[in-house]
Amino acid sequence: MKTLATLSIAFLTLIPCFSFAEAGKVAKSKVPVDTLVIISTDLGDMKVRLYKETPLHRSNFIHLVDSGFYDSLLFHRVIRNFMIQGGDPQSKNAPAGVMLGNGDVGYTIPAEFRDTIYHKKGALCAARTENPAKASSGCQFYIVQGQVFTTEQFSMIESQRGMKLSDKQKQLYSTVGGSPWLDGAYTVYGEVIEGMEVIDKIAAVQTAPGDRPVTDVHMYMRIELVY
Repeated sequence: MKTLATLSIAFLTLIPCFSFAEAGKVAKSKVPVDTLVIISTDLGDMKVRLYKETPLHRSNFIHLVDSGFYDSLLFHRVIRNFMIQGGDPQSKNAPAGVMLGNGDVGYTIPAEFRDTIYHKKGALCAARTENPAKASSGCQFYIVQGQVFTTEQFSMIESQRGMKLSDKQKQLYSTVGGSPWLDGAYTVYGEVIEGMEVIDKIAAVQTAPGDRPVTDVHMYMRIELVY
């Protein structure tokens, strides 16, 4: 017959095993499977999924969002049927009429081109200056609005740009739409998965010379982890 002391020891020896097992399950369950970014604007919210295929751009964007870098900045360049651009640190509290687009963070990110990732509508892409390596701006980005293309327009793009569009690209750009001539020239590192209509709203605002919206469109960002 087991004494009380024996039972107590036996019971206590089970506790660590149970605790470690449960701790392992909890720790495993808390590892996020994906990282989303919520971009809140004066015209609504967009939810963006960042691509794991472009880890340098993904990590940099997460770092900037997490640090609050983008909060209160503007979509400073808007071109209807093309894209909406933001991320210039000089746009924070910028007076009306001031030309923007030259601000940066002092570093660039190596290009991460992927043959399976395109400039479809909703694509999150890195802006950049002209440079041989096509390295990206450390902070400025644009989101594609683009347009839907026809077969005749594809032929024109291929002729003028000296590029050959695949059947997959043609199918995508003739249905979802986008800006096909940018493929292979600018890094795409995410896509809008909710709030596509917000892109259209921002792209439709009145702009002044230089493509800056007459009425400022601010942005605020936060991370949303998916478990």
